[in-house]
Amino acid sequence: MIPTDISLPVHVPLVDEQMGILASLQASRRNILGIIPRLATTEPIVSGRTGKRWHMVMEPTAIRRMLLEEVDNYPKSVITKALLRPAIGESLFIAEGAHWRWQRRTAAPVFSHRNVMNLAPIMSAAAERSCARIITAGPRAVDMAADMVRTTFDVIADVTFSGDGGFAADAVHKGIDAYIAQAGKISLFDILGFPDWVPRPGRVMSGDAVAQMKRVADEAIEARRARSQTEPDAVPDLLDLLMDGADPKTGRRMTTAELRDNLLTFIVAGHETTALTLGWSLYLCAFDQSVQDRARAEAQSVLQGRAATGDDLARLPFIRQIIDEALRLYPPAGVVSRSAMQHDTLCGTEVRPGDTVMIPIYALHRNSRLWEHPDSFKPERFADRKAIDRYAYLPFGDGPRICIGASFALQEAVIILATLLSRFRFTRVPGRDPDPVMILTLRPEGGVWLEAEPMPQP
Repeated sequence: MIPTDISLPVHVPLVDEQMGILASLQASRRNILGIIPRLATTEPIVSGRTGKRWHMVMEPTAIRRMLLEEVDNYPKSVITKALLRPAIGESLFIAEGAHWRWQRRTAAPVFSHRNVMNLAPIMSAAAERSCARIITAGPRAVDMAADMVRTTFDVIADVTFSGDGGFAADAVHKGIDAYIAQAGKISLFDILGFPDWVPRPGRVMSGDAVAQMKRVADEAIEARRARSQTEPDAVPDLLDLLMDGADPKTGRRMTTAELRDNLLTFIVAGHETTALTLGWSLYLCAFDQSVQDRARAEAQSVLQGRAATGDDLARLPFIRQIIDEALRLYPPAGVVSRSAMQHDTLCGTEVRPGDTVMIPIYALHRNSRLWEHPDSFKPERFADRKAIDRYAYLPFGDGPRICIGASFALQEAVIILATLLSRFRFTRVPGRDPDPVMILTLRPEGGVWLEAEPMPQP
């Protein structure tokens, strides 16, 4: 349900009463954010029991404890791992402890500032292709959410498998997306706290598709190994960098299976979250034309009719503020879930081993104790980033497990959004506003349908 307050951008109506198991199951299958109590936008912590004890934490000091100071005491929850392990194995996103640490050390150089900047031309070219598609569509409304998925997938396919035209990267993505759609919805078994080895019907049904995806990725990795031997001077892409990477402490390199699981993670996460950020950013710019006008003036003055590049980022601060605010209002990961391993105390509340401890980032970003006019679209609130509590704003998480691709995603989002806003004026289609729905990511259900009017260039 989309709220009817037209003075605010679309948001999720949170619940006023604690729900039982069956009500929680029904709500979570429709929209995981629908189980968040409204109290989470006004209180530091909310606790309850739905099959097992749970806590939702919105206090920055307590969140810092979970994500930084006591990170080993709060590993990713059983639910999170059960949802994703069949598709992406023990990759960086799921692995814990020593297995996570060596993978992180190995992959971190791949996302260095230099490597990310070297990928900027691919992002600029994808932005140009998006502009061309919008022009081709003519005066008809365009689903910019769908176009941003295509645009960011173009980027991740090029930076991951450059020169490998035979690799069915699109088929791999569609396979993972189908798996998530079928098996990713919260299972009643998960809410009841059943162990991971108890079969979940939806996930069992999608096993063949996952196996096929992994075979395709394994074949691509082996083909790249052969190509690397015959074409040693080829420009390295993300797969090359991962294959060449080694743990600086031990020298260990990733096996084919480890490369494949991390590659599948990067393919999906590397474009899905950025596409969502861009779709929501464009919706918000269409919602507030004065913000869009200011952003267009900035972009046009810098770009002078060309596509944005990596070198332009520092001169596009307001474009970046729009992206930051879109990530606040519609964080791609609207809830993160952890399982407590030991006794602890958060915000004066006892946490016991086995408790589920959630950070409802959607509610954290709209908590009235932390944000002024939290449901309003105000990009200027990010003009001074130092004024914002680091653990009140978590679109990429924080601590040692902060998203490894954050700089990649932000660079891509600024390049694409600046290019689009410099070329077009976007306006909403009456009655077609998106509905914020989260299953694994917070998507604009129904699409972001906007009319795009070409703008004169300086």
